[in-house]
Amino acid sequence: MVNLLKSNKEKVFCIGRNKTGTTSLEVVLKEFGYKLGKQHKAERLLKYYKLGHWKPIVKFCKTAEAFQDAPFSWPYTWLILHEHFPEAKFILTTRDEEKWYYSLVNFHSRLFADGIRVPTKEDLQRAKYNYPGFILESNRAVHKTPLDDIYNKEEMIKNYRTHNNSVLHFFKNRSNFLHIDVSEKDSYQQLADFLNKPPLHQSFPHYNKTAS
Repeated sequence: MVNLLKSNKEKVFCIGRNKTGTTSLEVVLKEFGYKLGKQHKAERLLKYYKLGHWKPIVKFCKTAEAFQDAPFSWPYTWLILHEHFPEAKFILTTRDEEKWYYSLVNFHSRLFADGIRVPTKEDLQRAKYNYPGFILESNRAVHKTPLDDIYNKEEMIKNYRTHNNSVLHFFKNRSNFLHIDVSEKDSYQQLADFLNKPPLHQSFPHYNKTAS
């Protein structure tokens, strides 16, 4: 654990995995007036995440008010963030694990393969996103699936379930934590109440939706 001064300024950390409604959550947070951390810069923190070098990640969190996606949705980052921003608000988005898996695979197939087959290691190596090799590198850091079976369903769902269960156990009964499924009708109102913001919609707007 790094030894940095803790900040009492309110932060909002979205710690649900990709394809759990995080894009919709990002849009809503912007509508509520939060300054969001720049995603392309946050993703470049991968090199520090892999080394367990948390200081640059904590420092980045001082650049905005709300954060989502990589590396904030990755294993253990939320625990470090809680240590340094204990008064922050943490939001875990989840969905049915089977739907999550197929949504993620379909999304990646469209981005990194032919839109039909499951992407391979070679597809991820060739992916032109962020910088060459970033997608494979992040897969190794987060999922650690077999290289010859990058999207191994059993391993990925196990990883997803472990992340969610760890978060839920740690934050149980804490007032600065919210667990929602954005597909549920009352989830938007729950979020508005949690953030003390007047609701602007009756339910979550849906963006970046992928067929399961």
